Amino acid sequence: RNITLMMDFYELTMSYNYFKMGIKDTVVYFDMFYRKNPENGGYVIFAGLEQLIECIEGMHFTDGDLDYLRNTGKFDEEYLEYLKNFKFTGSIYSVKEGTPVFPNEPLITIKAPIIEAQLVETFLLVTINHQSLIATKANRIVRQAKGRPVFEFGARRAQGYDGANYGARAAYIGGVTGTATVSAGQMFGIPVIGTMAHSFVQLFPTEYEAFKSYALTYPDSCVLLVDTYDTLKSGVPNAIRVAEEVLKPMGKRLAGIRLDSGDIAYLTKKARMMLDVAGLTDCKITASNSLDEYLIRSLLDQGAQINSFGVGENMIVSKSAPVFGGVYKLVAVETEDGVLPKIKISENTEKITNPGYKRLYRLYDVEENRAIADLVANYDEVIDGSEDVTIYHQSDMWKFKKLEKGTYYVKELQLPIFKNGSLVYKVPTMDEIRCYSKQAQEEMWDEIYRLEYPHLYYVDLTETVLEQKMELLNRKQY
Repeated sequence: RNITLMMDFYELTMSYNYFKMGIKDTVVYFDMFYRKNPENGGYVIFAGLEQLIECIEGMHFTDGDLDYLRNTGKFDEEYLEYLKNFKFTGSIYSVKEGTPVFPNEPLITIKAPIIEAQLVETFLLVTINHQSLIATKANRIVRQAKGRPVFEFGARRAQGYDGANYGARAAYIGGVTGTATVSAGQMFGIPVIGTMAHSFVQLFPTEYEAFKSYALTYPDSCVLLVDTYDTLKSGVPNAIRVAEEVLKPMGKRLAGIRLDSGDIAYLTKKARMMLDVAGLTDCKITASNSLDEYLIRSLLDQGAQINSFGVGENMIVSKSAPVFGGVYKLVAVETEDGVLPKIKISENTEKITNPGYKRLYRLYDVEENRAIADLVANYDEVIDGSEDVTIYHQSDMWKFKKLEKGTYYVKELQLPIFKNGSLVYKVPTMDEIRCYSKQAQEEMWDEIYRLEYPHLYYVDLTETVLEQKMELLNRKQY
């Protein structure tokens, strides 16, 4: 799939200028990062790397693309010929998909000739921003389910086909057990789930006949939607009747019931009692209907008898926080004298960037095996735990912490993805990403996962990076 023109037009106009000025081969460094966690949360689950890799590998300008650009009247034939032969030749470093990440740390670093680095910006941000947002929302929801399976039911409320498919992918990385979106199951190997809608029940002369028909078709996995007419007077009694009259003679059990409306806490408690009295203690109860992390937490606090959840619109569009603010900023330029750091300055201090070509480390406490902080270092600084290290606040030299050797160990978070245009990273399977993410989350302190007032996880700088930043700020050399 070629989405090369999925870019802002100014990527092309800037690149044309670089081309005409003879600086198209200037090697630059860009960082992709974000400034604030969604919903004032404590973390983000990084996602979308596999699709970014696909975009980079498929990047080329077709004859149709070039005809369209020619017709804008903005570019000459020499530049269009350059685009015709375009191929990404740069290097990309990224954290792994599924990693818990935090504001103001470089998640992706691109080292490439300026035009190449410029033209990938928009689809990089589209891909990473969307999937990281949905993976994070899904993870927040899954955590509040307290070990109960959560299924993604959001396709019909998604922002288009890609939103549905890639949202389901991100949600699976975030921790959901499966999806109702068949194309996402086919594309990514995500388990698919689905039973019946209210229309199925309405089609038959009676609710009982609808349930009976479904039980005969799926005796080994019969889950019945019990709230089409009256959950407690009709739906649950008819489900019990089918379990007794249809499934039991076949040697089968009723797998579950689903509720999609009404007072879920009250109805599930009553339904559980009715099922247990009928001897269906193993029959599961699934709840859906505009759920999110806060409603799920509330339902469980009220004693709702729910074994699994189906979550749709609030997850697939991250309804309460629909925008992820990832940005892509120039941080360094190669010159004859070496790598020259660059800084973006703003009156809003949170928008001041960390300059230079950098590495990203995660520091862990030896005794607890939990992450202490993330550390942004210059690329030539090796932090390996063999020496004492002092980590500094992003703007205040007096805020620091000293870690003694032997008390901490280190993991480097960014891995090489492309080197000189060649893919050097083995893309993991979806289940490998999901398993890694779970493990990486367990390495963090539980306090960052609170919905309200989560612990502020530290992303600090080495002394070298901070001094470099302050020097650029003081001399106003941009």
